[in-house]
Amino acid sequence: MFPTTSGGSSFTVALPDEPATLRLMAEIAAAIEPSDLITLSGDLGAGKTTFARALIRHLAGDEKIEVPSPSFTLIQFYELPRFSVAHADLYRLNGPSELAELGFDDLPDKAVTLVEWPDRAAGFLPENRLDIAFTLAPQQSATYRNVRVTGYGTFAPRVDRIKQIRRFLDGAGFAAATRERLAGDASTRSYERLTLNGQSYLLMNSPRRPDDPPVKNRKPYSAIAHLAEDVTPFIAIAKALRQRGFSAPNIFEADREAGLLLIEDLGNEVVVEGMPPKPIEARYEAAVETLVALHRQTLPETLPVEPGVDYSLPHYDIEALLIEVELLIDWYMPRLNASASKDKREIYLALWRDALSPVLTDKPTWVLRDYHSPNLLWLPARPAYAKIGLIDFQDAVLGSAAYDVASLLQDARVDVPEMLEIALLSRYTKARRENDPGFDAPAFARLYATLAAQRASKILGIFARLDRRDGKPQYLRHMPRVWGYLQRSLAHPALSTLRAWYHAHVPDLKA
Repeated sequence: MFPTTSGGSSFTVALPDEPATLRLMAEIAAAIEPSDLITLSGDLGAGKTTFARALIRHLAGDEKIEVPSPSFTLIQFYELPRFSVAHADLYRLNGPSELAELGFDDLPDKAVTLVEWPDRAAGFLPENRLDIAFTLAPQQSATYRNVRVTGYGTFAPRVDRIKQIRRFLDGAGFAAATRERLAGDASTRSYERLTLNGQSYLLMNSPRRPDDPPVKNRKPYSAIAHLAEDVTPFIAIAKALRQRGFSAPNIFEADREAGLLLIEDLGNEVVVEGMPPKPIEARYEAAVETLVALHRQTLPETLPVEPGVDYSLPHYDIEALLIEVELLIDWYMPRLNASASKDKREIYLALWRDALSPVLTDKPTWVLRDYHSPNLLWLPARPAYAKIGLIDFQDAVLGSAAYDVASLLQDARVDVPEMLEIALLSRYTKARRENDPGFDAPAFARLYATLAAQRASKILGIFARLDRRDGKPQYLRHMPRVWGYLQRSLAHPALSTLRAWYHAHVPDLKA
């Protein structure tokens, strides 16, 4: 425990009725992360337990779940989908010395803790916390409350973000929308499904990417790898895809500076089925056809965003491709207690430079870059290649068409059987030849193998980094699959010298 802190960031809000209270609750629920501490302050009858009960039911996704007041048990525990929640009431404590008896030290790892009457623990609260203080307003009505929301320590920026999103939704006419946070991915973006007047929308919460420490030539990894810094690329590419008949989300409201977008909800129907997920072959075939339709077009490098603002797609240059394969050396190999000396690294990069040479001279097209099952939605009512809904393309670049084909057919999260991969690759090359008799299928196969190996090397490094640096071990379960894809790709004769380096220096990963 740390001494109680002062300061922080705060805002006030009036809650005249239950809908207003539920709105604030949903805003808080969307901002909560594992291990958070939330304190609920206010006099008896101010609404602390009512708010906590609504929050727990919202997080549980069950409005009927029993949530008794912890006034006598002092602490109640709930296993919920996103994380565990402990709900404590300190009213009956005689002082902070009795805190240890409640069992806070025995709570599950990453549990969220809701604490009523935090003043009973004065001087012993963690410095990073959220406080919600309720004040009765009898002069207004029996149900009226004034609330101050304060974030201390690392919670302060999140309180600022809650306030910013509230203003954005108010301005867009969505103050009354119900909100449901969606499961996240490996990025810092988050999404919520908003429902208003029976219609569903998505809120994309994507604050500007902070500058990372420089890793090479005084540039951070994100700059070298051409990762989107804000929502501007998403807006530009979404509009450009829609203008060409592709199913990117429509954008209804945007605040580029804040990184907030209100976009079309393309639904939940995906291109895989079962658990563990398996490809639905017909939908993967449709996804291949969508790529064919995209790659047949002559596509511009510069795209309009809004009047007076354009966006130019970066080229997937050698520096970006190499910084990505270096992730294997920097993160994946150390995980297996292996390392690469300076000389070994230089040989590795020289081999990759040679292997990537044909990639760099290939006619460039839009590379959506994360064209795989988590980002593809099934829209059967739409025509032709619009049946595939496209999301998460803000990191798009100009590069070889083979990259997105490899991203789809060697899906890091889904087992794509080798025979299906071959069949779908053949389907792609046949369709390209029908439109362009000069399309060189063997040359494309080499590009495909090269970029599949490059992508697999990058992903192994990213998944290792997510575990070690970001505390997200759930991605480790995909490593054996990606390792298998890497072996498939390195089997191409053009990659024989690169394959020899991997076999000599990278330990085999057992499933």
